[in-house]
Amino acid sequence: MTTPLVSEQLIQVAYLAATVLFILSLKWMNEPASARRAVLAGELGMLLAIGGTLLYRGIIDYRWVAIALVVGSIVGVPLGLVQMTAVPQRTALSHAFGAFSVVLVGTAEFYIRAPNISRFTMSVLSAEVILGSLTVSGSLMAAGKLQEVLPQRPITYRGQNVVNLSILAIAVGVAAYLVFHPGQRNLFPLIVGIPLAFGVLMIVPIGGADMPTIISLLNSYAGLSAAAMGFVLDSKLLIIAGALDGSSGFILSVVMSKAMNRSFTNVLFGAFGQVQASAAAGQEARTVKTATPEEAASILAAANAVVIVPGYGMAVAQAQHKVRELYEALTKRGVTVKFGIHPVAGRMPGHMNVLLAEADIPYDKLLDMDAVNPEFPQTDVALVIGANDVTNPAARSDPSSPIYGMPILDVDKARTVMVIKRGMSPGFAGIDNELYYLDRTLMLFGDARTFVGDIVRELAGPGGHA
Repeated sequence: MTTPLVSEQLIQVAYLAATVLFILSLKWMNEPASARRAVLAGELGMLLAIGGTLLYRGIIDYRWVAIALVVGSIVGVPLGLVQMTAVPQRTALSHAFGAFSVVLVGTAEFYIRAPNISRFTMSVLSAEVILGSLTVSGSLMAAGKLQEVLPQRPITYRGQNVVNLSILAIAVGVAAYLVFHPGQRNLFPLIVGIPLAFGVLMIVPIGGADMPTIISLLNSYAGLSAAAMGFVLDSKLLIIAGALDGSSGFILSVVMSKAMNRSFTNVLFGAFGQVQASAAAGQEARTVKTATPEEAASILAAANAVVIVPGYGMAVAQAQHKVRELYEALTKRGVTVKFGIHPVAGRMPGHMNVLLAEADIPYDKLLDMDAVNPEFPQTDVALVIGANDVTNPAARSDPSSPIYGMPILDVDKARTVMVIKRGMSPGFAGIDNELYYLDRTLMLFGDARTFVGDIVRELAGPGGHA
């Protein structure tokens, strides 16, 4: 009789330790110096949670558990080895897998328990399945857009928001009916299938510019669905872990929306990112100044202070290591080099920070928007690498612009601005960038990795030191 008791005590201790580690992991993520410790804490916490679950005496046959672990490892290991540029879509896929497991567990619990299921349990089970289902399809759609296998521009039609919300309302209505009539098993597939369709329809009208916010919001949905599952399974660990995940994702979404000066409703229903015809027309009649790698290197070598502003174009070109070489070459010449990071630069929260850290650029050189903006008026050169909308002065000066009011990096206040870009196509907001036509702006057309590499070679020069 002692073995079950000992096992139960071990399970509770493992769960308690996992809970503490999850909380510490989130706390330590606040500082770059403790970020590695945070990751290790989260991994150890998850290991303890899985170990405690495997000790559960209700498991009769471990064969299916073993199969699941093997399959999960086969899928998970390759996902963990993707290029850093693919981390946003890999994150979206992780949300989809996590939410899918929640839906499977919720579905199994319903058919095992119904019709003998309490109203409270049916309520949280419905929330679990609805949130999980829309997260599955929404995350897959987001991953498809990030991978560019699906259109990145918003796809809209008249009355779309009304249709989408009506579809979700039907699912909620069916769930409410099942709370009072859990014996109606034939209706349960509706609260799985309808949210799956809603997840697709929710992401279709959202453009690539809003993907960072959408990823964090989907993370929140996945966490909330896991917390609901915790109530269904009477698991305190799941409730706590899901609540941590859901609340942190929601807070991050709020922070990112604030960084764009937009509301959740505008992100979800604003169809932000449609190409503006007027911008395209105006672009044809305007000219820009261009520069070669040699000219760019000469300007940078003569500077005292340089701020590099990375964007998604740097990630696509995988230019972060060349950017590190540029940083080192300029630093050796006595040039002060810093990096300006916009909160929504790239395709996921912290995307630029991760890429630059991977390239071993000192983290204290990465300044957020509020810290770097006051420095631009004293900056000799602002070098923009693949960033577009987050540097567009129209956000400050053009009330008719869809990004008007969005906080931006004030690169246009630097003495010279150089922009590395493949061409003149608009950014994800679908509008032309006024920065490109300013007198102090030089356009450096080409692949970011190649162009930065050429600048580094020019800085080295014959007999020079890069």
